Amino acid sequence: MTGGTVTGNEGGSTMRTTTRGRTAGISALGLLAGLTAIPASAADITITMAAPDWPPTRFMKEHFDATYQSPDGHKTTLDMDFIPWPSFYERVAASLTSGEQKYQMIVTDSQWLGSFVEGGYYKDLTDLIKEDPELTAIMEDLHPVLVSAYSTYPHKTREYVEEHGFPAPDTSYYGFPQFPDTYVTFYREDLFCNEAEATRFQESFDKKLPCSYEDWQDVDWETWQQIGEHFRRAKGEPLGDGTADDEFYGIAYQAGKGYDFSTMAINAFIWQKGGSIWDETKEPEGQAEGVVNSETNVEALEQYLSMLPLMPPVAQTGQMDIFVVQDLFMQGKVAAMIDWVGLGEPVLDPATSTVADKSAFAVAPGTRKDDGSIDRTGNIGGQPFVLTTWNSDEVVKEALNVVKWWLDPATQKEFVANGGQSGLKSVMADPEYNDLRPWNRAHVEMLPWQRDVWHIPEFFELLTQQQEEFDKAITGQIGAQEALDEVAEFQQELLEDAGASSSRHDRHTTARGKGFTPPAPPILPRPAAIKSDRRWQQRTPRQPTMPRTSGRRHVSRRRAPALRMGALRTGARKTGGANRAAVFSRGCSHLNDAGRCSSPRRSASFS
Repeated sequence: MTGGTVTGNEGGSTMRTTTRGRTAGISALGLLAGLTAIPASAADITITMAAPDWPPTRFMKEHFDATYQSPDGHKTTLDMDFIPWPSFYERVAASLTSGEQKYQMIVTDSQWLGSFVEGGYYKDLTDLIKEDPELTAIMEDLHPVLVSAYSTYPHKTREYVEEHGFPAPDTSYYGFPQFPDTYVTFYREDLFCNEAEATRFQESFDKKLPCSYEDWQDVDWETWQQIGEHFRRAKGEPLGDGTADDEFYGIAYQAGKGYDFSTMAINAFIWQKGGSIWDETKEPEGQAEGVVNSETNVEALEQYLSMLPLMPPVAQTGQMDIFVVQDLFMQGKVAAMIDWVGLGEPVLDPATSTVADKSAFAVAPGTRKDDGSIDRTGNIGGQPFVLTTWNSDEVVKEALNVVKWWLDPATQKEFVANGGQSGLKSVMADPEYNDLRPWNRAHVEMLPWQRDVWHIPEFFELLTQQQEEFDKAITGQIGAQEALDEVAEFQQELLEDAGASSSRHDRHTTARGKGFTPPAPPILPRPAAIKSDRRWQQRTPRQPTMPRTSGRRHVSRRRAPALRMGALRTGARKTGGANRAAVFSRGCSHLNDAGRCSSPRRSASFS
């Protein structure tokens, strides 16, 4: 039923309300008694929420069922539609564009805001938050990085959010954090705190091998590279207090072609060196050409590429996504990795990890500045949740009660204790917070460094082509300069074609409700679930993953019409989402223009 189901019982009769109006139930007894007024009881409300099927949302459902009590007296059911990550975007987009109005709330991605706000599907919560002291207090307590990335559209930077506070002028707010995430360093404490290894490292590089958390706070990319050189061992060579039982490597980070894997890592190098990706907040003046392929960005990409030979061979195949990196570490084949906090629990589980009792966590490396400080700017992970636009006033009010419950400090602390993270500054400042999970201290320190990629409707096209070019550089087909030249040219034309020369804000205010069709859904095969007896079983990417594009070397100015935003906005694609899902579930890593599997997914070799 549109807008959520609301039911209530009065003297044996049933009351049901929808977004189209509320019908008062009158009991049979009341009719016989001359329509004597009977006090109305609070209605039952069912809120259906689209959610990716993984532990952060499973915990939310279980904790809701165990603890939630409506402050308005409703009997509220949170009906979470758990959708597998590979088909999550596909099914949400299909539901929204079908007109069925199934969902009252959605766990979304920050990058989806442009598509679904301009399509008229995500509700603008600005006035409701302003009018509610509790919601206003939540927004003021949220870390500004999360307000910027998860809530604002058109996008406002963290600096803008901090400068103006809440509510910021000319700013619309849509979402609240369901699960914030950052990437940190995972490292083998038994190796980095080994006396023999420390002595050898000191002799080789005239510096201390990091062991403690405080040591890692001084690790820059130069030291990270030296760690990679130091810990490269052949099978049978001394390693720690024993010998390497297989080929062993010192470092690993994301270098996968799927969805955003390489972009998430490369953006850090770009931002830390003072470079920039295309900046949506500078429309219509912001340019891609001359910015995306700047000398600074080329240098940053070259630095990222230079360390791949120090990693397991899979790093240079385009297959080293966040799960492969995690597996390498858990199999004991890598001394240190950079990965998402959300992947931490399986690492500590002896059932899934050979290094469960040897792992420790610290901040990610960064770029050392002239003053000696280290810039650790990186790309935010995690997801917000939003309300849809067709809900009745009563359902909206109760949905916001659910938001208040989830972001209540007591709920947030319970979430953190079970492997989640909080975006509330007051919760992160609690003296007990860092001790709840071993990576919490690093998460708190990394959060202020986070930025986000684009939020505009053209997001998926921008990302897919960029991943294609980055992958060519990763696999040695082209150099950093050529890759970024291709990306810059494609982005420049795509944004011009999409109307980026006009104000995004004007387009935002005029396009809502006009049936904008989001891009075709991204699909990527998921690894087998990692079994764990508690907390997070596995980590998915912060967004559902995308199919690979065709094997065209260059699509800018010569790309097929179906890649243009005009075709995208009418849903035109050469292959439908269902076909993509079927192909990728069978292990295909590459679709050709006809939507056929042109290359089977390679099994990553970890040795």
